[in-house]
Amino acid sequence: MQEEVSVYLFLGFLESGKTKFIQETLEDPRMENGERTMLLVCEEGEEEYDPHLFKVKNVAVVTLESAEELTLENLEALTAKHRVQRVVVEYNGAWLLQRFFDAMPESWVINQMMTFFDAGTFLNYNKNMRQLVFDKIQMTQMVVFNRFKPDMDKMEFHKAVRGISRRPDIVYEYTGGKAEFDEIEDPLPFDKNAKIVEIADKDFAWFYRDMAENTSEYIGKTVKFKGMAAVSKKVPEGYIVLGRHIMTCCEADIAYDGFAVKLNGKIDGVKTREWLIITAKILYEYNSVYRSKGPVLVAEKAERCGAPEQVVATYY
Repeated sequence: MQEEVSVYLFLGFLESGKTKFIQETLEDPRMENGERTMLLVCEEGEEEYDPHLFKVKNVAVVTLESAEELTLENLEALTAKHRVQRVVVEYNGAWLLQRFFDAMPESWVINQMMTFFDAGTFLNYNKNMRQLVFDKIQMTQMVVFNRFKPDMDKMEFHKAVRGISRRPDIVYEYTGGKAEFDEIEDPLPFDKNAKIVEIADKDFAWFYRDMAENTSEYIGKTVKFKGMAAVSKKVPEGYIVLGRHIMTCCEADIAYDGFAVKLNGKIDGVKTREWLIITAKILYEYNSVYRSKGPVLVAEKAERCGAPEQVVATYY
């Protein structure tokens, strides 16, 4: 069998601190374990690598000049040429991650993924280049905000990351080297332990995700929220699907997500795209909407209503 190659993937935009971090990492003698290493550079910023300072031996520095060079055939050839056992990747912030995953040789296994941002430009990138920011955070293990300043509001950065993923650690690194881990708690924007769990229109996306991730915590609870109905032949008689269109990243990924609702005779003649506000008890049972077991909401009250001010639900 082909030898497994460990991959360390460093993400972020130009001037976000990737090069400096990788340089310092390869200067750390603790990183020298005898493995033949390839440093795969996918973009060139103002900072350049100085291999003479590397304490890690046997490092082949390879620069890809364009995205067209990021192919399975090329990476397999480089792996064989340098007899690679470990790969450190400085990835191009303008390239989507899927391009890299599609080009990865079968022997390559991602060991670590870190994402770097310049704190001074991050919020602007998140506002205007949301898809690329989302792409670099959704699967990472750590997000590092470089050049963070004491007068910056950590909550803005925290919410931007947590709106994409709860997985990564968040680190704020100040000029001068001081670093702080994010310790902000993530309370839900609604009371999950209330007698009736009321979901505000702006919080539906958070409710839907938390229900999906922690379904068992909702079984037996009563919930109240507003949603758009969907009715089709695939939905069992006496049931509808009630949910919202949710945008996780950008307009391209907007999708309708909802729950099976047993109307229980509380309202008749519901049509697709009608807006309802329901109060319902959550059970966990088989329903053909899911083609398996899932949360089934048994309506205790249901009535028609107007659409919310923001029709598409988001996390930010």
